[in-house]
Amino acid sequence: MNTNGKSFLVLMIVTAFTALVLRFAVSQIITLTITQNESTAAGILKMIGTALENYAGDNKNVFPGSIKALTETNPPYLNRDYIAESPLRGYNYTCSRLEPAGFSCSAAPIKCNLTGKKIFIVSTGNIFVSEDCFKKE
Repeated sequence: MNTNGKSFLVLMIVTAFTALVLRFAVSQIITLTITQNESTAAGILKMIGTALENYAGDNKNVFPGSIKALTETNPPYLNRDYIAESPLRGYNYTCSRLEPAGFSCSAAPIKCNLTGKKIFIVSTGNIFVSEDCFKKE
């Protein structure tokens, strides 16, 4: 084998090793980001649920008509309107049901398995559940 052949072989081995290390590093970064996004989403949704329950407790068990109502009281039940500011940290926040008798709010990843792997739901009684999201192709 000549010198050029050896140099090419070394270059290919170094390239393959670098690609392997980069693949592992990117995978770890995505996993870390997903974990952080899920933790933030769960925390925000629990905070929204608690704020809604506290509001109802202070208002004869009547829930507000919007999340914005929670930010406009003095003192506010929430420091910001997370639904209006959605998406945040890889998650979309919605309240599919927000009426005087109860509520149901959720946080879903913008891209399943990339920004998060779980969908979080909080409903009347501050019942908090999570379920796996499935990528729909």
